Amino acid sequence: MSEPLANPANIFTRIPGRAYLLLSVLIFAAANSVTRRLTEIGEQNPINGRNPISFCNVLFVGNLCALAALILVYGRQLNFQSLKQLSKKDWLGLIGVATLSGALAPALIFMALDLTAVNNVVLIGRIEPPLILALSILLLGERVNFWVIVGAIVAFVGVALTVLLQESGETMMPMMGFQVGLGELLAAGGAISSAIATLISKVTLRNIPLGIFSIIRTLIGTIIFFVVVLVLFKPSHFIDVFSPLLWQWMLIYGAVIVVGGQLCLFAGLKKSTASEVSLANSFSPIAGILAAYLILGEVPTAAQYMGGAAIVVGIILNQVGVVRQNAETRQVRQAQEQDVDMGFEGV
Repeated sequence: MSEPLANPANIFTRIPGRAYLLLSVLIFAAANSVTRRLTEIGEQNPINGRNPISFCNVLFVGNLCALAALILVYGRQLNFQSLKQLSKKDWLGLIGVATLSGALAPALIFMALDLTAVNNVVLIGRIEPPLILALSILLLGERVNFWVIVGAIVAFVGVALTVLLQESGETMMPMMGFQVGLGELLAAGGAISSAIATLISKVTLRNIPLGIFSIIRTLIGTIIFFVVVLVLFKPSHFIDVFSPLLWQWMLIYGAVIVVGGQLCLFAGLKKSTASEVSLANSFSPIAGILAAYLILGEVPTAAQYMGGAAIVVGIILNQVGVVRQNAETRQVRQAQEQDVDMGFEGV
């Protein structure tokens, strides 16, 4: 007798969390290259001389796709009672995070993609973890071990090398005796905005459920971005937002990058430890550079090789620190368990 076919649901549950995390990292790492490629397709198929797949249209429609995916996954958490429990401080924090990470950061990154190589955007984006670490130590008093700090410093140096060793171009501008590209500055600005938003989230939004936080942040960020574009530009800036060509590609982009990436990330987070999440994220810059080469044919420059090598060394040092910190945490937990076995000592 032939064996019965396995239930597809059981097959997905057997996949380890690390596999889901790595898949989400690969998907999100390809996002910048895919976005650049989509805008190139739009340039090849203009509508009355306009690019229907402009960065503004991609960001706006992409946010709508992300919002639909989040509502599909977390819609049950969103109800009147849960919204009523949010305080004024929570709403202010959500608006701040939505403005920084939902509107400003992606807008700056998309503008950077229009001015500089995808590899530069990928590598300069690695300035975000060291910034979050530095701000957490200075403002929140968080304690981390020596290796994590050294890794962050080395990664920061790698980002600096990527920015400062660039070849001269049309968008270069003088800064502190160096020639720095405008695209590189915009990419750094996007990473800084995202880092500040992360810090605000850690301070003010810890008690808000992840689903409510993600949905409201995406919704507010989309509205803010839409209003800002209407104010800075004319309403005609979104004249091609309903273009069949745009939606044809954005549905694919939304299904693979937004929905697929989010679902893999959520599945991985449920079944993985913090160290596994950190390790998976460490592959992001390498995956981003490989995606730029495979999708766009971008070959890393000397500055990107040097900066990328320093960033990889920083990531390795950071992983050493994470492993040691987890070992110390386990020792503390074991000591606490032994202490509990000694008998009840009061509350």
